[in-house]
Amino acid sequence: MKFKWKLLPAIWLLASTCIYAQEIVNNSFGNGLINITARDSSYSLKFAARFQSLYTSEWDFPEDYSLKNGNSNILIRRARLKFSGFAYSPKLKYKIELGLSNNDISGASEYTGNAPRYILDAVLFWNFYRNFELWVGQAKLPGNRERLISSANMQTVDRSLVNSRFNIDRETGIQLHHFFYLGENVLFKEAISVSQGEGRNVTTGNFGGYHYAARAEILPFGNFNDYSGADLHREKNPKLSVGASFSHNEDAVRTRSVAGAYILNDTGLYHTNINTWFLDLMFKYRGLNILAEAARRTADDPVAVNSDGTPTGEIVQVGDGFNVQAGYVFKNNYEVVGRYTGINLENRYFNQGIEKQYTLGLSKYIVGHKLKVQTDLSFNDFQQDAEDGLMYRLQVDIHF
Repeated sequence: MKFKWKLLPAIWLLASTCIYAQEIVNNSFGNGLINITARDSSYSLKFAARFQSLYTSEWDFPEDYSLKNGNSNILIRRARLKFSGFAYSPKLKYKIELGLSNNDISGASEYTGNAPRYILDAVLFWNFYRNFELWVGQAKLPGNRERLISSANMQTVDRSLVNSRFNIDRETGIQLHHFFYLGENVLFKEAISVSQGEGRNVTTGNFGGYHYAARAEILPFGNFNDYSGADLHREKNPKLSVGASFSHNEDAVRTRSVAGAYILNDTGLYHTNINTWFLDLMFKYRGLNILAEAARRTADDPVAVNSDGTPTGEIVQVGDGFNVQAGYVFKNNYEVVGRYTGINLENRYFNQGIEKQYTLGLSKYIVGHKLKVQTDLSFNDFQQDAEDGLMYRLQVDIHF
């Protein structure tokens, strides 16, 4: 049979693909799928991927202790692609994080071009002088600690209700970060930011003023991994980080400052100044981890009104919240976690009043936070007309 030379390029491509598919790399699990540094050291690239598979089951739990109106759901809670490295100089770093799950990209509106919100982070970090670093682009703002902890590094299935009600999330703008030591161990960190004010991936704005945020932290016993849940390193000495943040969103147009529904009246968007405060701490010692946060939001005029003064029905979610959780990691890398969360949205604006949640969780860290199984059971205590409820969750998290 006569050989068909035209097939040679295809054979070569197939053979080379098979060869590279079998290539053994030096990377280990959890350190990224691809790690590249240019021969001339002009850039580097690290590519990683992760996802969370979540099962949730919920029931009403009235006073007679019977379970009613149960429902369940299985979904991909998060699915992310992450790119990071440096460009031109090690002092100029970058991070890109894309969200692919429905939860990651939800929230499209006319103000985001009615398009899925794929971009989570797209930011440059420039270490321009000593301990000063300038951030430019879209990233998490210097808000509450629980939000700043990556969803890949949580010691619970998900963040608390305090975070979901009060956090200031991500926005596009500029941030300035700095740190310094007082003596040998006492570490201070500071950060300030100026951003657009309407949340992430906004394509139409700025509608009001800008959003200003600031954060300060003190670590009195030295630096440690204070932005990761669970004391997987089993700190030999007590470690503590105490932080405080403040956010002022001038002429904000959404019910939760940079999140929530857009507030409309008969002339267009309703504007009001919104302030948010946070106070938090992280403590770790010999497998014990404690995280506590308090939050408060106020607004100059929380009840939206039309031009004639009549209420529109839209209200800024003002009030306060408190969350405390503690966990202990055993030597076999199982962790038991307990959490209490209390939310108090001001009764004069909201019918739901006080909401409390009690959570008991269990985690198994197979490869630290890179491969883990987490489960929890929560009791939701509503003080008004709503039925109390139970919620069970089981989640598998993998991070290459």
